[in-house]
Amino acid sequence: MALPDHLSDTSSDHFEGGPPLPERPFVAIGDVHGRADLLAPLLDRAASDGLPVVLVGDYIDHGPDSAAVLRLLQDCTARIALTCLRGNHEDLLLRFLRRPRKTGRTWLRYGGRATLKSYGIDNLPDDFVPADLARARDALEAALGGTVTWMKSMPYWWHSGNVAVLHAGADPALPLADQVPKAMAWGHPDFGQVTRRDGIWCVHGHSIVPQLTIRNGVVSIDTGAWKTGNLTAVIIGDGRVRAF
Repeated sequence: MALPDHLSDTSSDHFEGGPPLPERPFVAIGDVHGRADLLAPLLDRAASDGLPVVLVGDYIDHGPDSAAVLRLLQDCTARIALTCLRGNHEDLLLRFLRRPRKTGRTWLRYGGRATLKSYGIDNLPDDFVPADLARARDALEAALGGTVTWMKSMPYWWHSGNVAVLHAGADPALPLADQVPKAMAWGHPDFGQVTRRDGIWCVHGHSIVPQLTIRNGVVSIDTGAWKTGNLTAVIIGDGRVRAF
């Protein structure tokens, strides 16, 4: 499949594993964080070009409309071959649903209030007590409905050819199939510092970079969309990484 002409060319760095060669070209989209306004046109373009899409996770929190992002992703599966990976923010929300009193404060520090507000749950006081967290959990679980099951089914990684997509990172000393979920969702200290020896390119989000960054077989695409207004997407195919 030839790459569409409208893409901006971006050179891939030298990597001993060779160029990135997925089985077919695909689009990877960085951390969305509630920016449905930025996500929708990217999905429309991918659908028009007939390209499969992989998102690196973190659809919720911080930004203005997490609920709209989740609805958009679920609604577009009929027109796009879509893979939604699980990020650490999805992990946090699911933990909150299981144990609100124990994990609620952590999730709220990571932007969870914005997600609650997007579902119309804006009555959590600043000086909340554990019972308030439990009530917020009940309201969110009811508002999410079947979305909870969908989020639980999200994989931690995806691969095609010699290219893998994950949220935060991976231990470069281990095959990707042997990674623990925590490393995929939250990162590993050696990721991006130690070059993988298996020739696998890794596309990831989680750590904000000022612009698309390609180094040692690592493609970093989280450009802080929720606060910068720049949601980065790349197309990988024909041995190249290109801005989409």
